[in-house]
Amino acid sequence: MGLMIKEKKAVTKEVARMYQKASKKQKGVILNEFVALTDYNRCYASYVLRNLGKRVLIRVKGETVAIILGQPRQKATRQRKRIYDEKVLHVLRSIWLISDYICGKRLAPLLKEIIPKLEKFKEIKLDAQRRKKLLRISPATIDRLLAADRKRLSLKGRARTKPGTLLKHQIPIRTFSEWDEMRPGFVEVDLVGHDGGDAQGEFAYTLDLTDVYTSWTETEAIRNRAQR
Repeated sequence: MGLMIKEKKAVTKEVARMYQKASKKQKGVILNEFVALTDYNRCYASYVLRNLGKRVLIRVKGETVAIILGQPRQKATRQRKRIYDEKVLHVLRSIWLISDYICGKRLAPLLKEIIPKLEKFKEIKLDAQRRKKLLRISPATIDRLLAADRKRLSLKGRARTKPGTLLKHQIPIRTFSEWDEMRPGFVEVDLVGHDGGDAQGEFAYTLDLTDVYTSWTETEAIRNRAQR
């Protein structure tokens, strides 16, 4: 059983170093052993050992190209032609906003219905080519095109309180009994603010009490944090 391609490449790399530094007599011995090991044609084996690591000229599709023999060729990066340009994205973004920022799977089938109505009431303006593109756009493409906008508009900092586990373990707290999470009756309380991501102004809160062991939860709606 002969050598695998990766093994032949590794052997060629090591033997070529010795071959290029060897005397004429030694080269003959090295070449014979290399041909027996790799099953390469003798002329090809001599060419590879002699030129490995050197700049050589080859013909590729009728053109002369310079390469370094033994180095992997760099694959040409395929440049995909952009189908949905900035004008299409602008209209898509407007429809997404009107549709209350729904996901691509819901927006894609809605486009066929909503685009004619928006054009009728002059909410958007499209030429035939861009209308065709929007009507055939896929849900995945919609989500990809709107990913940056979705990230920019995502709500941040909804929590007003932090989990109590860290403090419970680091600060000794004296209670009526030892804390035991494996028995019912030991609870954690949290205040949840329903602010929609904006802490300005008035909004409702929920006082949430959860039994650690049973996960039983009791909730109480309150008007603000000062309510008793």
